[in-house]
Amino acid sequence: MGSLAISNKILDKYFGYLKYLDNNAKKDLIVKLTNSIETEPKKAFDIKSIFGVWEDDRTSDGIISEIKSSRVEKQNTENL
Repeated sequence: MGSLAISNKILDKYFGYLKYLDNNAKKDLIVKLTNSIETEPKKAFDIKSIFGVWEDDRTSDGIISEIKSSRVEKQNTENL
């Protein structure tokens, strides 16, 4: 997941909600935030990794004929 940059104004708004938490909830939140900082950053997703050459042993005509032969025509239609 990517990072989210937040302005100080928005942080102050969040703090306005969080300041009413009890001390244990605040400590738990501090621990979770600290752990999220200390973890190793995930590798960025490389969009180029999903692109590539189509790998198949069939010819284009073979692929087309397979697609056409797999088509199904519905014979039973109901009148409304």
